[in-house]
Amino acid sequence: MTDASKATPTPIGRRTVLIATGATAATLAVAAAAPEAPTAEAADTAPVAAAAVCTLTKEMTEGPYYLDGQYVRSDITEGKTGFPLKLALTVVDDDTCAVIPNALVEIWHADVLGEYSGFVGNNGHNEPDSGTFLRGGVLTNSSGVANITTVYPGWYRGRCVHIHVKVHTNVTLTSDGSFTGGQELHTGQLFFNETITARVGALSPYSANTVTRTTLAQDSIYDDGGAASGLLTLTALGSSPSAGYAGTLTLGVEN
Repeated sequence: MTDASKATPTPIGRRTVLIATGATAATLAVAAAAPEAPTAEAADTAPVAAAAVCTLTKEMTEGPYYLDGQYVRSDITEGKTGFPLKLALTVVDDDTCAVIPNALVEIWHADVLGEYSGFVGNNGHNEPDSGTFLRGGVLTNSSGVANITTVYPGWYRGRCVHIHVKVHTNVTLTSDGSFTGGQELHTGQLFFNETITARVGALSPYSANTVTRTTLAQDSIYDDGGAASGLLTLTALGSSPSAGYAGTLTLGVEN
């Protein structure tokens, strides 16, 4: 599914670039004064903000659970249980702030029991394994937004709750519903507000996960860098966690 000529992802620790000009300067000042991780109340109710400031999103490790050949589709749940998660990920050029349409945003993550499709059992739980659940991607629209429906992830031993993400350009869609070729511009991870995750994790079906949960602060990958390191803005879709969340983030990439 990937091309041997694609760009090699930049190592962890690459610099984060913030660009603000004209009317965006005030936005940058406000953002700098705000806390990096929203409070539970703010995270539950905060509206989706326009991407006025370009941030080069940090590269994170691909991890051991990536699989080639996944489907291009907007709903990756395959009937998996869990609280709804509606992702809206905007892809922009970090140098110009211009949105990037027709970029493939690909994600993969663990289910409520902390198991990855294709690797079920690695987190100590037995369940059917399709090899494709909670994996897939979608092309960004004319506004540079990739809308993906999934479920709030579970956790596995030694890691906080997270989603893996890649951004590809110039891919070719295939007749079997997958993609091939193109250039890989970004490999990263998406992270979740700890207070919200604690609420979610205390409820069924997440509470059936018998593995001790690593918190955001304890995680070996997340560096407390906020949105620049993949921390989502979460907005509650209802009055209880079971109603789910909308998750938004602008991914700044080197195009």
